[in-house]
Amino acid sequence: MNPSIARDAPAPETEQALAVLHKNALRADLLGRRKALGDADKLRAEQRIGQRVVDWCIGSAITSLAVYQPIRREPDLADAYNALAAHGVDLCLPVVVGREMPLEFRRWRPGDALEKDAMGTRVPPAGTAVVQPQALLIPCLGFNEAGFRLGYGGGFYDRTLAGPVRPLAVGVCYGFGLVAFEPQTHDVPLDAILTDAG
Repeated sequence: MNPSIARDAPAPETEQALAVLHKNALRADLLGRRKALGDADKLRAEQRIGQRVVDWCIGSAITSLAVYQPIRREPDLADAYNALAAHGVDLCLPVVVGREMPLEFRRWRPGDALEKDAMGTRVPPAGTAVVQPQALLIPCLGFNEAGFRLGYGGGFYDRTLAGPVRPLAVGVCYGFGLVAFEPQTHDVPLDAILTDAG
């Protein structure tokens, strides 16, 4: 069963409400484009993005990285995770611990057992070591020219990046995810965005 997609709640101010409606329309369009992406094109895009992730991590001397398990046809970067682990990068996965709370990160290596959480996402089981990664690899539904991410509207990464210790934030997205939207006050820009484009 697919979890419902969280969306920003419209603010009472007309301008903000229109911005939220615009972002929700973009989300629906981009999810449709992901769904329509053919398997061969998806695989090529994943290979390009994955190589860029590996190159960025090595070039930036990243030693610990939060990655993600793909949902809703997000780029599957399992090969990149294997390459990073082989290169000695410590990996972890995000875990939702509360609706209005920042994410928790639990240590993980490719091949470790995972279990589904209440939202249907595969996560390391309770009791796994909690870590503070140097950088976060964040899947984006879309992004704008200023480096702001369009996610599913739950705000989990924004709350995490607004915390007392801010890791580097690197978005990954299909190239068609570049769209125009105005960020809201709670949105936090990413440090870099890696795509399959050009």
